[in-house]
Amino acid sequence: MKTPRSAPLEVTLYTRPGCHLCQEAKAGLAPLLEEFRVTLREVNIDADPALRARYGEDIPVVFLGGRPVAKHRVDLERFRQLLERAREST
Repeated sequence: MKTPRSAPLEVTLYTRPGCHLCQEAKAGLAPLLEEFRVTLREVNIDADPALRARYGEDIPVVFLGGRPVAKHRVDLERFRQLLERAREST
């Protein structure tokens, strides 16, 4: 099912304060998010007990749309390809 053109693509980064891998992921994603004009939604898992229980130390986790695409480290070339495919399908 295609996402309607009017619905912007969103990337969600599950993180917590002080997480160096999370900071690396956010910094690496930033140029691609700007290039593809994608919105970043950052979620602090420590603010939600259910998310903290679900992810624990398995962060960062990156979702593209509603689908998980990366955990711990982000392969930026693969992420670029996913963004290209997502843009083509809209």
